[in-house]
Formats: sequence, C-alpha cells, structure tokens
Amino acid sequence: MKYKFIIVLSGLLAALGLQAQLTTSLKINEILVINDDNFLDDYGNKNPWIEIYNNSPGTVNIAGCYLTDDIKIPKKYMVPKGDVLTKISPRQHILFWADSKPARGTFHLNFTLNPDSPNFIALFDSDGATLIDSVTVPAGQIPDVSYGLVEDGWAQKDLEQEMRLNPSYKGGNQLWIYFNENEGRFVTPSSNNKILDTNVKIENFKENDSIGAGMTLTAMGVVFSGLLMLFLIFKLIGNTAVVLSHRRAMKASGMTREEAKDITRQSGDIFAAIAMAIYEATELHDEENTILTIKNTARNYSPWSSKIYTLREMPRK
Repeated sequence: MKYKFIIVLSGLLAALGLQAQLTTSLKINEILVINDDNFLDDYGNKNPWIEIYNNSPGTVNIAGCYLTDDIKIPKKYMVPKGDVLTKISPRQHILFWADSKPARGTFHLNFTLNPDSPNFIALFDSDGATLIDSVTVPAGQIPDVSYGLVEDGWAQKDLEQEMRLNPSYKGGNQLWIYFNENEGRFVTPSSNNKILDTNVKIENFKENDSIGAGMTLTAMGVVFSGLLMLFLIFKLIGNTAVVLSHRRAMKASGMTREEAKDITRQSGDIFAAIAMAIYEATELHDEENTILTIKNTARNYSPWSSKIYTLREMPRK
C-alpha cells in the first residue's frame, strides 16, 4: 500500500511539473490598442484585444494564469477555471478583450489599454509570482494597426538564429513590429502573424532537386535499408532458435554439442522424406474413406406420431 501511494504521488507531481513547463511556452503574440474598424467581440463591440500563442507541441490550459497591466499587481485578472475554451491547442491562439468588463465572460479582462501612453502587459503563471511573458506597447499607436511578434511565438534568439541561417530573411531585424495593411502586413487576430502563401521547404526542393533524383535515391535507400534490417533481424532470430534447439537436444538426450549440431546438418532430402511420410500417414486415405453409404432402417413406429411424446400424463391423486 505504501509503494502504491508513492507511485501515485510521483505521478501527480510529474503531471503538475509538466503543466508548469507547458504554461511557460505561452507567449504574448499580438496586441491591438485602438480598435476602430477591426475585429468584433462576442457582443458585437470593438475593443482592444490581446492575443496569446501556445508555442508548444502540446495543448496548454491557460486557466488559473493571470493577466495584468501593472507589474505591482500580478494577480489583477485570473483566467477563470472550468471553461473548456481556455485550452489552447498546439501552435494555436487565444484572444482576450481588454474592455474592463469581466462580467461578460472568461475572455473579457478587468482592465483596458490606454491609447495615449505606453501599455505594459504581463502574463503570470498560476502561482501569481512566476512571470511567463511580458511586453510594453509603445505610445502613439495608430488605429487598427496592431503590435506583434514578427513570427508567432518567437523570442529574440529565434530571430537571431533565422537571420544567421537565412541571410535573405525578409522579416527584418526587429522582433516586435507593426502590422499595417498599407505596408502589406495584416492584422491577424486569432491567426498567424505571418500569412504564408508558399512552402519554403517545397520551394527549396524544387530549386535544388528539380528532376527528383535526390528524392528517388532517398526513397530507395530507405526501402533497401529497411529490407536489410529485416534480413538481419530474422537471421539473428534464426541463429538464436538453432542455438536453443541444440541446448534442448543436449539436455534431453545427453548428446555432445557436435552431435546436436549434426541434427541440423542433415540433408534436406531426409527432412523432405520425413515430411512426406507424415503427410501420407495423416492426410491420405484409401478410396473407401471418400464413399458415403446411405442405408434405410426399418422402424415399427414413428416417434413423431406417437402419443406418448405429445400428451402428458394426468397427475395422480
């Protein structure tokens, strides 16, 4: 009983640790301060909004975490628990409305954003002390122009790595940028910050292997590698089976190792003759065994018409 309790406790601690690790992958992704002609909330109103992005390969529940616009009040707005919509799927987004009307639902904050001054926004973990992410939106925002990450969920190290590996990267050298429709960058609430119209991997493949020779060689290499691996596995299993049969023969009859090996070295003709003899003894029959004889049997009466089978005896008094 003691060991079962320890195992259950360890599992719970591991689950809690995993949840804590997943919440740290949440990122403040995009903010719109002045919403004049942009996205509408579920009440049909235009309010500032804050987009959160799940940068992990697993589903993250943001319930219990805190959003605030004041670093001195980290627990200003707690995301309510019990709402299934607070679960953010992998690489997906969730939107909060900064309208100072928390009574309208889970995704309506108890603070709003000031268009005339810088806006500090922070996301804290469920303990109210661990800072997950934060950003300060500069003052002087333009209506219907959002402020967000150049790529969903990126950190500064991701931008530096991309610029180092891809000198032709067109996103610029700024991690946070403005999404202005006039500049070809669109405001994307609950969607990817960067709209992809091409697949980079496919484009590189077309450029470097236009005739498909590399793909063909790779596919053939994978197939033949798999076949070779299967051959080696079955060869190993066969050798192991032979060794075990030698050991059983030595143990059962007391023969030597060489005598046991001689059993498996017999000619194939011998095994074929043995198999044929067994087959003839168990499967082949004479012609009479394939003949079915039907013979009439005389009966003095038919049980179907006998009254003793259709009438029950009267009970005796």
